Amino acid sequence: MSWMSYAAVAAAALAAADVFVKMAAGKLPNSLATLIYGAVALGVGATWFLTDRARGNLERSSAVGIVYAVGVGVAFSAVAVALYGAFRAGAPLSITSPLVRLSGLLVASLCGVLMWNEPVTPRYVLGVCLSVMGVYLIVTR
Repeated sequence: MSWMSYAAVAAAALAAADVFVKMAAGKLPNSLATLIYGAVALGVGATWFLTDRARGNLERSSAVGIVYAVGVGVAFSAVAVALYGAFRAGAPLSITSPLVRLSGLLVASLCGVLMWNEPVTPRYVLGVCLSVMGVYLIVTR
């Protein structure tokens, strides 16, 4: 699969996650919902890891790689906790999800430019400006 195919699957999964969080919010404690999310993620990760190990496909790991992976877990857990909190407080899905996702992609995109020296083109700048405008228009309706 190409990276674009993986990106499309990730986008669909993020959208589904937001919808499921909205549906679950207020129907169980946020702490239990986050625990269930973590348990499912652990199950998926353990299955993948054990399958790779059984096939002999494990690559070398570094300490810094493990630290970064822990950062991913902390960040996604914070997203889950914050989304449950927002939706329990009555946030509308049609505003909250785009605000969170578009703001997050803008920050990640700027990190790519600032930390990895990814190219900045006029088209990129226009895209960032349109994204900021889109977030503003969605939030202010």
